[in-house]
Amino acid sequence: MISAERAAQFANEWIAAWNEHDLEKILSHYADEIEFTSPFVVRLFNEPSGTLRGKDRLRAYFAKGLGAYPDLRFELFQILTSLQSVVLYYRSVKNFLAAELM
Repeated sequence: MISAERAAQFANEWIAAWNEHDLEKILSHYADEIEFTSPFVVRLFNEPSGTLRGKDRLRAYFAKGLGAYPDLRFELFQILTSLQSVVLYYRSVKNFLAAELM
């Protein structure tokens, strides 16, 4: 099980990387073989499935997102843990509420 302390450290580092708009720090939280799904992938990357595979595609997508939302700032509300995953519940772009499963 992922400890509450480790989950909090991960969450705080992830949020800080996004709020600093530091692409390499953001990407350090993802594996090279990442499979990433989001409705924003459809809007920003014109990918109908909403899914990107691989860190290189994720880098291009996140770079485009950071460019599209220069005022981007995340606000963390809650961290949920399970045996092998963490869910971050936070306020995202345009005041949307979001949950990120990792």
